[in-house]
Amino acid sequence: MSVKHFSGCIYRGLLEIYFSGSSMANSSHNISYLCQTSTTSVLLPIIYTIMSLTGLPGNAISLWVFMRKIAIKTSTHIYLINLGISNFLLCLTMPFQAAYYSLGTTWNKHNTMCRMAINGLTPVIHVNICTGVMILSWVALSRFASLIQHSHADRPSRWLKVLPGAFLCRKRQAKLAYALCLITWAIVAIAVTSFVVLYSIREAGSAEDGDGYEVCYSAAVEVGGQGSHIFALVAVSLFFFFFLLVLSAYMAVIRHIWRSKRNTVISDRQRVYSRVFRNIVVIKVVLVVCLLPHHIYKAIFINIVNEQSLSTSPTTDACHPMSMYVEIKSILLCLASLRCSTDPIMYFLLDKMFRKHALSLLRLHASSNDSQTSKSNVGQLSQATSGHR
Repeated sequence: MSVKHFSGCIYRGLLEIYFSGSSMANSSHNISYLCQTSTTSVLLPIIYTIMSLTGLPGNAISLWVFMRKIAIKTSTHIYLINLGISNFLLCLTMPFQAAYYSLGTTWNKHNTMCRMAINGLTPVIHVNICTGVMILSWVALSRFASLIQHSHADRPSRWLKVLPGAFLCRKRQAKLAYALCLITWAIVAIAVTSFVVLYSIREAGSAEDGDGYEVCYSAAVEVGGQGSHIFALVAVSLFFFFFLLVLSAYMAVIRHIWRSKRNTVISDRQRVYSRVFRNIVVIKVVLVVCLLPHHIYKAIFINIVNEQSLSTSPTTDACHPMSMYVEIKSILLCLASLRCSTDPIMYFLLDKMFRKHALSLLRLHASSNDSQTSKSNVGQLSQATSGHR
């Protein structure tokens, strides 16, 4: 699908949502509830619990290494610290996500935990997904800028005229990183908070007037209404903008390395080129594997909701017709959240200073275990000797 065609689909989707006048949440009054399979009620809670148990210590140790062990912080360190904070906050929501999918059909809509899951945890998840995408993009551009500013190719890269000067000036990169991270957090937080206020006033308030909105895990929450869909399409468009930005940097690095290989002077620079290329490839893999399926399906899901809202007639079926689509959405959201517990591995691949301190920490832990074991063995041997005497 071309970018132009995708943009057209997004635009038509916005128009359909705006002019349709009826949302899927309203049609839930005629249909009893969303059906759950064991995937949603059992498997997803288990996965979220495991991600919490692995992600919390992993990101805590990563932040400790970045903040306490690395004295001179480059722009990459600043980006990764903010990414680690985002991931740590996201991991804190995992136990509540597990409870929501496990107990959502038994919680009443007025239950305190239900209200917390809908109005508190969901915004945190979306704030961290959007923030993670943007920070990963800044990391990719920063690594790309460090490559092309010392070009050994036959002619300068065109990106030197496109990228802001702060990306190309080593002395200004750290200040730029702080500014970009602050702006990213502020924009995403304001946007998501505004949506939460709109949702709680308009969508959730109108849904509570209906008879079908009695449980926490319901169509009114999972399918959403007009405001939710517009916000989701804006988030999808934003993701694809940054996705294409990283893809452009990825293609430009390949082209730059290919052009540089024709110059015999750069034999000593190949190691730098390969490291920058590896960093951008790692970021691209994270975006493609974890985040791309979630955002593609989100646009498809909204289109399905619009078609269902126009064609669905009152029915007495036990299961809501969107049950299967909602379950797929939940699975892909879990995949997008998986990044928060696997990012420490990405830090290990991206930054050599982090890799150095992490390995030294592991060696220290292993040596302390070995010394404790040896002391225990010596103690047991001395006791045995004393008993023999």
